[in-house]
Amino acid sequence: MFIKNFDKLATSPQRKIALELIETALSSIQSENVIGKSIAVSDNTLNIKDKTFDLSGFERIFLIGFGKGSARNSKFIEEKLGEKLTEGYVIDTNPEDFKKVKFTKGTHPLPSEQNLIFTKFLLKDELRDLSEKDLFIVVITGGGSALFENPYRATLDKLIAIEEQLLKSGADIFEMNSVRKHLSLLKGGGLLKYLYPARVISIISSDVPGNDLSVISSGPTVRDETTVENALNIVDKYRLRGITRNDFTETPREDKYFENVFNILILNNQTALEAMREKAQDLGFKTNIFSNKFQIEARKAGEILIKNAEKGTILLAGGETTVKVKGKGEGGRNQEVVLGALSFIDGKTIICSFDSDGWDNSRFAGAIGDINTINKARGMNLEPAEFLNSNNSLEFFEKVGDGIDTEKLPSNVSDLMIVFKG
Repeated sequence: MFIKNFDKLATSPQRKIALELIETALSSIQSENVIGKSIAVSDNTLNIKDKTFDLSGFERIFLIGFGKGSARNSKFIEEKLGEKLTEGYVIDTNPEDFKKVKFTKGTHPLPSEQNLIFTKFLLKDELRDLSEKDLFIVVITGGGSALFENPYRATLDKLIAIEEQLLKSGADIFEMNSVRKHLSLLKGGGLLKYLYPARVISIISSDVPGNDLSVISSGPTVRDETTVENALNIVDKYRLRGITRNDFTETPREDKYFENVFNILILNNQTALEAMREKAQDLGFKTNIFSNKFQIEARKAGEILIKNAEKGTILLAGGETTVKVKGKGEGGRNQEVVLGALSFIDGKTIICSFDSDGWDNSRFAGAIGDINTINKARGMNLEPAEFLNSNNSLEFFEKVGDGIDTEKLPSNVSDLMIVFKG
């Protein structure tokens, strides 16, 4: 069971159903299920979904992985490749045991010295004398923007200061990653310059609304259409401090770097949404998927979802909300979604919002809210609006006991939301 406090939270039949849907969603996106269905190796043939690759012409096969959940995916890919794999290098926040792959535990959401050491070691010491006879299998998941980084000019301290501003600015993931791409020598297709002229197959899991491959982990193996001017406009829009044009570089444009790469999406939040819909329908409930690319300010998201849910139905959504941090509290966007929704909940409505990697910028994956949450808050003289205005959703849900605790998970396909209107 993924939810550690399932029994504590399941205080009503409706709550139990919502929690079972969360369990179903999380199960559907775990690596053993995804890799098992998407990738197969037989003799010298590698099959990835509907693509087939002949491995016989390669003298060396390397594996590189980065992002939250990349280690788990890489572990199962390593097992499938067996002796065909020459060596590999993976950085993630969740460790795994490997046979040939060298693993590094990195940090997220902020980069660190450890992250940069991993990247510089790989780029400077390991990627040497490459040829067209080399194959790189690159495992990309969300979170790679922080974990896999080689800055253009910015020092680590400056990079961290910029990241902290971005995370609190209210910018969406497309805007944030536009800035990140132009601060880096790796993002926006930059990794391909280091791997050229080897063949590259990227196996990608999306945590980005709409699944734009150039945005997932800032698209290190995908051609980028943004420019330094785009990044500077975002800096101006959100009044980001301490950044100048000299910190930015253009991403690669030369065709030769993109001629030998295959980018394959194997997982996105639609997998989790469909799994939840099927489960809810099996339980006898009419179920609608509102959107798989839902984007809005977190405090407003719950109101919109509740208004669009029909009585007697379950409404599902996936995406990534934003938070403009004004207070000094702790929490995450999923907890803020539920906290902001409490004033729109009636006695027969439940809302859940959770991060598919189990970590909503804090120890909770997200939260569940209903009339019981409201009654507990009243009994403790807690005013949800005060916690919302100070961005202190973690403390609120700790006090009322409605935070969803899964611990960190080796999966990452964006945030997921459930509204159950009785």
